[in-house]
Amino acid sequence: MAALSIRDLDDSVKEMLRLRAARNGRSMEAEVRAILTSAVTEEPSPTDLFSALTERFAQLGGADLDIPARAARPRAADFTAQ
Repeated sequence: MAALSIRDLDDSVKEMLRLRAARNGRSMEAEVRAILTSAVTEEPSPTDLFSALTERFAQLGGADLDIPARAARPRAADFTAQ
């Protein structure tokens, strides 16, 4: 197994780790191992906006929309100043 040293860890972070480890009945070292393992094994979040929004709101059930057929052909936007 590999060993890891963490330098310049803020004292308040160390204290929060100590308290979290105590709440979970583990040593600080075991707690840090659990946190790191969880962080690198969770599924990656979507990288594009559509996927992120779909995942975020999937639990709401979505919506079925009736989209009417186009009456006119689509045209390019006109950005000339008028």
